Amino acid sequence: MDGRAILITGATDGLGAHLAERLGAAGWRVLVHGRDAERAERVRARIEAAGGPEPAVLLADLADLGDVTRLAADVERHTDRLDVLVNNAGVGFGTPGATRETSADGIELRFAVNYLAGYRLTRLLLALLTRSAPARIVNVASAGQEPLDFADLLTTRDYDGVRAYRRSKLAQIMGTFDLAEELAGTGVTVDALHPATFMDTTMVRQAGSPVSSTVAEGGDATLNLIDGPAAATGTGRYFAGLGQTLALAQAYDPAARRRLRQATDELLAASAQV
Repeated sequence: MDGRAILITGATDGLGAHLAERLGAAGWRVLVHGRDAERAERVRARIEAAGGPEPAVLLADLADLGDVTRLAADVERHTDRLDVLVNNAGVGFGTPGATRETSADGIELRFAVNYLAGYRLTRLLLALLTRSAPARIVNVASAGQEPLDFADLLTTRDYDGVRAYRRSKLAQIMGTFDLAEELAGTGVTVDALHPATFMDTTMVRQAGSPVSSTVAEGGDATLNLIDGPAAATGTGRYFAGLGQTLALAQAYDPAARRRLRQATDELLAASAQV
């Protein structure tokens, strides 16, 4: 049995469930995160049926930053080490023409779940990851990216779910690059990837997008960052599939990343007062 511990957010469907079941069967101790207890239990049962170590089921709504804080505490209660954190949970484009949605904290939903929740969860688990080093953080991003508009970061004007999604994913990549620099020398690496284009997932089908990749293809790419050779994956990198590539130019702009950090800290501080 492998014995390493991994937390996968959004592990009850699509890519997350695929990874959880594959890694559990390979002997990893999987912490299965989801919002729905019944679906999470089904993933847990499939891992155990495949002979994997008993998984932990952790329930939390990542659209609520209070739940994100509770999730981090639950992780610490369930394991004394964390070898890999996969920030996979996300909200897609939504149905065509859908109106703007907000999180429990009043933040635009895609920005809140796709970027802010993972940012907050990662920060809360950094001490555990550092104690477990060598450890890895893998952020499941997207090739669908759009420059952040700092005058309208939460997309309050001319709302479009696709635009909001793409901005949230670029923010996630920008945060990845920042954190990689911060963690240099700690033994904790952090990378982001676009696993595959329009995988056969609930998110893609809901948006009405044509399916062009399998979940297994996305799983192979993500597993490369979870368990591939350290020399090949590195840190502070962005991958599309199995290959390293470039994200949108704004991700490499130090001033833009600094503005995003400041806005992020302000949003988190404001949410703590709710």
